Amino acid sequence: MILSQKYTDQSKVEEVLKSASAKIAPLWSLENFVAVNPFLGMSDMKFEDAMNFLHKTGEVQAALPVEFYLKALETGQLTEADVEQALDGNELGVTEGAEAFIRNLFTNQKSPTDLRIRTLVDVASGINGKEWRRFMIDRISLWASAYFDHQQASWKTTQEATSIFSAWKQEAEIDYSTEAMGLKGFKKLVKSLPNDHLAATSLALDALQIPEEMLDHYLNALLMKMNGWAGFAARIDWDARLEGRDSQAVQEFLAILLTWEMCLGKLLSYPNFASSWNQAKQESVASVSSFQMSEQLARQLILQNAFDIALQRNLIQRINSQSLEVQAREKAKAQAVFCIDVRSEVFRRNLEATDAGIETFGFAGFFGFPVKYVPLGHDEGANQCPVLLTTSHTVGEQLADKKLENKALARRTFREHLFKFWKSFRSGAISCFGFVSPLGIYFLPKLFTDLFGFTRPVAHPNRFGLNAQESSEKGVSLDPHHGIGGIPKEDRVKMAHSALTAMGLTSGFAPIVMITGHGASTVNNPHATGLDCGACGGHSGEANAKVAAAVLNDAEVRRELSTLGINIPENTAFVAALHDTTTDEVRLFNTPKELENTSEFSELKEALQTAGALSRKERAGRMGIDGTELDKLMIGRSKDMSQVRPEWGLAGCSSFIVAPRERTSRLNFGGKAFMHSYNWKKDQEFKVLEVIMTAPMVVTSWINLQYYASTVDNKKLGAGNKTLHNIVGGLGVLEGYAGDLRVGLPWQSVHDGERYQHEPNRLNVIIEAPVDEMSKILKKHDSIRQLCDNQWIYLFAINEQGKVAYKYIGDLEWEVIG
Repeated sequence: MILSQKYTDQSKVEEVLKSASAKIAPLWSLENFVAVNPFLGMSDMKFEDAMNFLHKTGEVQAALPVEFYLKALETGQLTEADVEQALDGNELGVTEGAEAFIRNLFTNQKSPTDLRIRTLVDVASGINGKEWRRFMIDRISLWASAYFDHQQASWKTTQEATSIFSAWKQEAEIDYSTEAMGLKGFKKLVKSLPNDHLAATSLALDALQIPEEMLDHYLNALLMKMNGWAGFAARIDWDARLEGRDSQAVQEFLAILLTWEMCLGKLLSYPNFASSWNQAKQESVASVSSFQMSEQLARQLILQNAFDIALQRNLIQRINSQSLEVQAREKAKAQAVFCIDVRSEVFRRNLEATDAGIETFGFAGFFGFPVKYVPLGHDEGANQCPVLLTTSHTVGEQLADKKLENKALARRTFREHLFKFWKSFRSGAISCFGFVSPLGIYFLPKLFTDLFGFTRPVAHPNRFGLNAQESSEKGVSLDPHHGIGGIPKEDRVKMAHSALTAMGLTSGFAPIVMITGHGASTVNNPHATGLDCGACGGHSGEANAKVAAAVLNDAEVRRELSTLGINIPENTAFVAALHDTTTDEVRLFNTPKELENTSEFSELKEALQTAGALSRKERAGRMGIDGTELDKLMIGRSKDMSQVRPEWGLAGCSSFIVAPRERTSRLNFGGKAFMHSYNWKKDQEFKVLEVIMTAPMVVTSWINLQYYASTVDNKKLGAGNKTLHNIVGGLGVLEGYAGDLRVGLPWQSVHDGERYQHEPNRLNVIIEAPVDEMSKILKKHDSIRQLCDNQWIYLFAINEQGKVAYKYIGDLEWEVIG
């Protein structure tokens, strides 16, 4: 059972580290906190197998406690028939019928069997009560927060140019806290190790003598102890791969954890430590070899499957029972393209109800323009596209009036320098005392106005250093500008043609086409970018909307598009807009003067205001707000620095519907459905369908599974209590003053204090397209086939009659829904 071969072959060591590192999902920093599937590296495993693996290695909870599902049974949300369907043919070892299963949920519950993998630090922590596990996590986290710091700390204490393992080793060699805790000889032992992480790992693996059959589980158990910092390292590897570079950040981080384990094993002299460690390895091997799942976990997974079946039943019934009589509509007075985000569903529905002459579309919120956007006066920009993609061009911000632009540029630059100086003064080792005592009193009036919502604690980043006129007149430069390349003419045509084709907007253009990005406005909220547009890389979609409108209004682009079969009328104007999802206000940008005098424009503005009020009223019920001043209270949340739930974001997201709008226009999904416009009859080679299934479908599954994980196990896969958060390194948050970097969403993002605002359901993808064509795409792309085959998401098909008629059951097979 014990490894006999020494790990002297570094290629074998690298293979071991690479395999373990692949299971860690990347974690993006707070400046662009995009949703990510926390189970990303396990999509090649069946959902239940992955949950069992994580339960053993990280004590991760795969589903909610049994009480949640029993309450759903009591209310009728879940039925005995749903449970029976989940039990039918299950491979979890549960053989009872639904009636007996439900009856025995409490009466026949056994004590949970301890099947988890215990690492050496777990064994050491259980011998005399000294929490070596917590100490190790705190020491590594303290180092990592300094090493990865992103312009938060005034003084740098680590060398960024040094590799991750070498930088940690240099600090560990002089860290006296380990000696003070009783780990005598730690510094000396670490200093004796090679600087190369592979060589150090080889020594650690030989010293620990981990049985080969449990090695994969063991390494994952180690990484799950510091899933946050491991995830941040995984994001470094992710970015490197997108740029074609090599990176081994997670492997180096895992080498640090293994080195700690080795040092504990060599330096602790507890009685019976060696025998306890050997016994732990034997028990872990037995757990891994048997593939046994705890009875409690098996029952929870059955109930979760039943809960998913119940939602599918309800969703399919609602779509299939609606009337499909479509009345011929007159030409739309305006068309509005929104992001597929679930929050857009609420606004789109209310906008259509307000004015039947407005037609809406759903499309990924970067609108097919994956650009880097550089704000006025900035040297660097941000990537405004999904993290699955790389940017194609860099676009700069500008003002049409060059004199006004130069003044704004000078003022913004001056204020930026002043802000940096002021920040340095406030946080200086000596000057901070002078700041707090004599100057602190002058902040009292601002503190009161911020507290009562009269002012914002900080300026909106898009308006920082600009006056109202400059802010309202900001536009984009498609041509080279201040050293920024822009978008060449020929590429504008390609991007415009691709975007319009994917939107399904190639004919029947209205006089006004509104390209509507979205963003959120909140204050004192570390996870604010998590409420912005994920398709725009965790930023507001304002930049993408402006770029799209500018390209599509370009006369030369339109002439070239006409040769490709897309004829945009001369009187059609594309208008950039931004939907604030916290306040449900829509702001229009750079509208032509001649357009502002038309009746269509006036009616559109009026409809937007009415739809905003209706959307706020609808969302107020979910926020628990009532009274006569709903608008004031809802908008006030956007600048309330004490508000822990400014909006619900994407909580509740459970379905992704890809179909023409008429299939869903009569349905109210309550802000819980992603909606992508698509007409397969216009997609001759099904290239658009392939893009939808390989990009938006993947991204929506990421969002759904992040919310799922943060709900079922907020302790391990979520961010914990928002009121206890401390920002570390400008990168993420700690819950309290120490511990691991937190992943996922805060508890307040999924629970309102009394009930779940996000209920755990895996994503139901419903596409109107021929099943044969979808099967071809699944066969071509293993990654999305794994998501469907292993039931990380559920895939359904709508037939030509508008009915959800087929369910994908794996291995490129479909079953008819009776």
